[in-house]
Amino acid sequence: MRVRTLCVGLLGGWLSMPALAVDSAYDWLRRLADAQRSTSYVGDFVYQRNGAFSTHSIWQRVEDGATTERVLQLDGPAVEVVRVDGRLVCATDAPAASAQSAKTWRDKRLDPEDLSKWYELRVIGDSRVAGRDSVALAILPRDQHRYGFELHVDRETGLPLKSLMLDEHGQLLERFQYTRLEPGQVAASELKASDDCLRVTEASAEQKEATGWHSDWLPDGFRLLQSSSRTSDVSGQPVTWLVYGDGLARFSVFIEPLGGEVVQDARSQMGPTVAVSKRITAPGGDVMVTVVGEIPLGTAERIALSMRPKQGAQN
Repeated sequence: MRVRTLCVGLLGGWLSMPALAVDSAYDWLRRLADAQRSTSYVGDFVYQRNGAFSTHSIWQRVEDGATTERVLQLDGPAVEVVRVDGRLVCATDAPAASAQSAKTWRDKRLDPEDLSKWYELRVIGDSRVAGRDSVALAILPRDQHRYGFELHVDRETGLPLKSLMLDEHGQLLERFQYTRLEPGQVAASELKASDDCLRVTEASAEQKEATGWHSDWLPDGFRLLQSSSRTSDVSGQPVTWLVYGDGLARFSVFIEPLGGEVVQDARSQMGPTVAVSKRITAPGGDVMVTVVGEIPLGTAERIALSMRPKQGAQN
């Protein structure tokens, strides 16, 4: 059984850690969610996926209910991203901005009661990260359609100090880990973006809500979070975009009419992120369905093949 394999792989290195009985994993996840929205801090972290390793500085300021975050990559290209209340304000380039979204737990919907339906939540011991005392949590999937996490939460602030995403064999897919964290006031000057950070403009005027497609099958716990439709800058065809999530994992579905073009199915994986494209026959003509997200390949393929136009809808 794949879930049992995951549990063995994950827990093998954790059994030597001292057990904690005072606080539950539920309590720590609630505290983490609150801390992400209420704590100002500066820090440095490392990020690893698909064999690539990078270091970053981060500044977060919470003031009058608004959260401003600036992230700067310290090695390689000087990638910079600024967000306000989770909304992207500026970025050095779009691909880099998209990659940054995987490096924070802020956008995850951490409702422990809801998550416990799809994941087993455990406190597994004490730890120390970036010179700070922390508590280690295991977040184990209850099926084969999502990945597991080892999460270390700062005891003082409740902020996530270290996160490891692991596959069903306990192999590392992604690492996020602070090397320095200093909670406290952050000056407005430290949040000012450089001239190379280009302002991101919303294209809401070109988008509309997408209601023409649905999935015949989704893993338990995943639900539609966002949908839109806009015209492709490349093909000129209308592209439907659907976003699904379970509180931790997310994936997107893109549906584009082919207009008679001959294309091949494709599948790829870089670290935890998979991309699966399938040609689907629909009443209005063939479309290409592409699923992109941090879910197993087999799950992404099944989702792609399950997409259907709603009755009476046009592609």
